[in-house]
Amino acid sequence: MVYFQRKSLGSRCLLLSLLLFAAWETKSRQVHYSVPEEAKHGTFVGRIAQDLGLELEELVPRMFRVASKGSGDLLEVNLQNGILFVNSRIDREELCGRRLECSIHLEVIVERPLHVFHVEVEVKDINDNPPRFFRQEQRLFILESRIVDSRFPLEGASDMDIGANAELRYKLNSNEYFDLDVKANEEQTNFLELVLKKPVDREETQEHSLLLIAIDGGKPELTGTVQLLINVLDANDNAPEFDKSIYNVKLLENTPNGTLVIKLNASDADEGVNKEIVYLFSNLVLDNVKSKFIIDSNSGEITVIGELDYEDCNVYEINIDAVDKSAFPLSGHCKVIVKLLDENDNTPEMVITSLSLPVQEDAPLGSVIALISLSDRDSGANGQVTCTLSPHVPFKLVPTFKNYYSLVLDSALDRESVANYELVVTARDGGSPSLSATASVSVDVADVNDNAPAFAHSEYTVFVKENNPPGCHIFTMFAQDADAQENALVSYSLVERRVGERALSSYVSVHAESGKVFALQSLDHEEVDLLQFQVSARDAGVPPLSSNVTLQVFVLDENDNAPALLPPGSGSGGGVVSQPVARSVGAGHVVAKVRAVDADSGYNAWLSYELRREAGGAHSPFRVGLYTGEISTTRALDEADAPRQRLLVLVKDHGEPALAVTATVLLSLVDSGQPPKTPLRISVGAVGVEEALVDVNVYLIIAICAVSSLLVLTLLLYTALRCSAPPTEGACGPGKPMLVCSSAVGSWSYSQQRRQRECSGEGPPKTDLMAFSPSLPQGPSSSDNVSLKNLIYK
Repeated sequence: MVYFQRKSLGSRCLLLSLLLFAAWETKSRQVHYSVPEEAKHGTFVGRIAQDLGLELEELVPRMFRVASKGSGDLLEVNLQNGILFVNSRIDREELCGRRLECSIHLEVIVERPLHVFHVEVEVKDINDNPPRFFRQEQRLFILESRIVDSRFPLEGASDMDIGANAELRYKLNSNEYFDLDVKANEEQTNFLELVLKKPVDREETQEHSLLLIAIDGGKPELTGTVQLLINVLDANDNAPEFDKSIYNVKLLENTPNGTLVIKLNASDADEGVNKEIVYLFSNLVLDNVKSKFIIDSNSGEITVIGELDYEDCNVYEINIDAVDKSAFPLSGHCKVIVKLLDENDNTPEMVITSLSLPVQEDAPLGSVIALISLSDRDSGANGQVTCTLSPHVPFKLVPTFKNYYSLVLDSALDRESVANYELVVTARDGGSPSLSATASVSVDVADVNDNAPAFAHSEYTVFVKENNPPGCHIFTMFAQDADAQENALVSYSLVERRVGERALSSYVSVHAESGKVFALQSLDHEEVDLLQFQVSARDAGVPPLSSNVTLQVFVLDENDNAPALLPPGSGSGGGVVSQPVARSVGAGHVVAKVRAVDADSGYNAWLSYELRREAGGAHSPFRVGLYTGEISTTRALDEADAPRQRLLVLVKDHGEPALAVTATVLLSLVDSGQPPKTPLRISVGAVGVEEALVDVNVYLIIAICAVSSLLVLTLLLYTALRCSAPPTEGACGPGKPMLVCSSAVGSWSYSQQRRQRECSGEGPPKTDLMAFSPSLPQGPSSSDNVSLKNLIYK
């Protein structure tokens, strides 16, 4: 049955309701049951699941279990119906001895979430132990001269039960000589005396046999018996007498050997030898008393000879006989009761039961980490134990029930900051001086996946030369995860996107484990000069966390493209037709122009022009601009100059090594006013001289050239206006071109072809930066004769 402690009968219902409410609402609620000792297996104790507010269906999933300190498997719980029952024999005397209160303390633990309940099962005493005497018979020696009402001490019985079951009464079998007198002393124990109610005569009866019966107060009553053998002695008629029949002495435990307990003094009214007294331990004195104390037979001094421990025994009863030295000695009797006073000589004892180790770093506040039970063998203040914890953060101790504490989580954990806590639990009693015991608790913090992989930088820049071998390693990504084990295991992957018409994964790949970035194909600066993409780092936690980093791969240009000559006009043809050269032109007159471009960038696309000496010899009246490609006269023409001039112009870039192309220019010299007979042609890579020249009207050629020049200027002006306009939002164009360097070699203009290639890919416009050496030779400047690839776009 379930019962709750209450102070008065009138407030029973109110207090019962309050206790029931508290038992349902608190984590450390306490439930009381009672069960009689010696109950059979399966005896019902209480509906523990119902009383704790637990549903039967959740007992098994929440790992409902019961633990008891030092009580074995006396009680068990049926997980099907939630009933607490007796599992094995309960012997109250074996469990608690003679203590008035005897309870089995159970700790009921359920998880998900973790709750701890304390259940106290009181073991009720039944009358299962009969009174017992220490000896099967007691022998007394009585002089026949003893007068009526003489008293002789007897050894009483003991009962292992408590309460009414241990309340003993005695009776003596019917006889004409002796009666029984029972007194209660200060220790609430019975003091038995055999009273002589009629003088005995040794000559009539030398020995009397009596039966002493002890009866307890249980229902049904149990009894114990002892045989009293009384020998009648003759002679000496005055026995020694003590001042008191009972002496009470108090001693501190751990009193050193040799300490005087008491000095007894008995007197005898006789004379001579019959008056001389010897002090002896009575036959009633047990061996454990004789091992602790000794009596001087002459002086009557009792001294300590053994170790006195309050926790082993706190009261000693010593029966003393004072015997005279007559031939037929008489004896007086007294009892010395030695009470031991407790000293604080026992340190507290501590038992720590771990419940949830290691602790998840995301464990909620208030989670129970361990249970701590305290005990102290001392009594009173010396046995009152308190418990403290150091350091406190992030845990604390919460008292739950009597000498029980719970170690609970008090603040949030972070394994990345502190992965292990070494706690010291100190138990200290209330003695003076107090004693303490310490225990170390190592709390490991288990990792949860709460940190995403992190890169050292938000963006990385890599430079790779074009024409790299396929599969070459260009960079290694590394992300670090502050978590542990699989939560810190990082894998890498590309964030797929389109690069122009192709997928990013056709250009590069990332090794999932090492983070190495490989170029899957040979990169071409003229096709893609910047690959900007993201790499994702993902851990192996559940759920996984990830982060991205941007990688910019700049493809560096190599001189892998030779200069290419431009056709003379917008139409097809393969050569540039120029005006015939009149012999009357003066020095410095431009007669033709060679146009060329280079698909490379920077110095690799910076072109220079030179006239091959074998073409015109040292006396050629023509020269070519080093950077402009303009062919002009070096002097006035005369009749000695050949009418047909074949010029070889070498166009080369500034790469290492330099690449070049040869242009053949055919010029026809005519007199003033004479129409030309053959057209002039610049052929790309020509190696032979055209033998047949078509006669063309020089004025028609001039008109066609003028119209072509006007068209070219119009296109250049349109391009310049488009480039000067600010870019709109989301536009791919690089914006207004900025001249990086303007020096003696001339300015670098904007390349419409390059802008169109950059717009075909995704991502922000890129920057081409060209550095020029200040020591280059000076050449003629012209706004339409520079390379097309050395601008910064913003």
